[in-house]
Amino acid sequence: MEEIIIKPKPRFYLLNLPELWRFRELFYIFAWRDIKVRYKQTVLGVLWVIFQPLTTMFLFTFIFSRLFTTSSTKLPYALFVLCGLVFWNFFSNSLTHASNNLLENENIIKKVYFPKIILPLSAMVTGFVDFFINLILLLAVTFLFGFIPSALSLFIIPIGILITVMTSAGLGLLLSSLNVKYRDVRYILPFFTQLLLFLSPVIYPTSILSIQHKTLLALSPLTGVLESVRTVISGSNQIDFFLLGISFTSAVIIFIVGLSVFAATERFFADIV
Repeated sequence: MEEIIIKPKPRFYLLNLPELWRFRELFYIFAWRDIKVRYKQTVLGVLWVIFQPLTTMFLFTFIFSRLFTTSSTKLPYALFVLCGLVFWNFFSNSLTHASNNLLENENIIKKVYFPKIILPLSAMVTGFVDFFINLILLLAVTFLFGFIPSALSLFIIPIGILITVMTSAGLGLLLSSLNVKYRDVRYILPFFTQLLLFLSPVIYPTSILSIQHKTLLALSPLTGVLESVRTVISGSNQIDFFLLGISFTSAVIIFIVGLSVFAATERFFADIV
């Protein structure tokens, strides 16, 4: 019979990969449960995942298309904003699910030992499912507008996904650990994500900004992602790697900070949840 000894984690110990691997089946169970809850007994199901970004795209195009003309973007505004919404919805949904998942599973946390980081990370899997459906939609609309993505998209899109995942995971871990002690976080979160929407070039191009403001905006990790993905979607290979590098570095810092706060507070979750 296998014997498992639970010991206090050393100080500054962020991630126990062997332990996570040992509990990988629990990760699959939580992830699959969230996916089933997401789509079970829904009338629209997958159609809602497609309907939501399309409706928002038409709304933003109707409101902002005259303000941000094709001269300030490389793409028609409808395709421009859809590209932003696909990645933004992935980030926003993943962040929301990860931030609230610990409180939604407080009964399990109190009864059973397992690496608590599994909960917020598994909650992001549902966002992955929605994202890949929306990514197919984006490619379909891209071809519909007559654009052929450049070969560099095979590199840029995965990098964009990685940056988005690190950002949402880092913020999700940070906010979920704070949410356990300070329940105000769940009420502040919608305002916080709405604020981030305007701090990221989802509905406006960075070409309307000065170089200094564009560099400052790149501290929001989605800035480099959206600018780079839009470039390759338009068929161009002229990637601003400096902007993408700033966003990547920012995403890494956010992830490390979120992981550090989560690791420092994890031992107290069962006591105060």
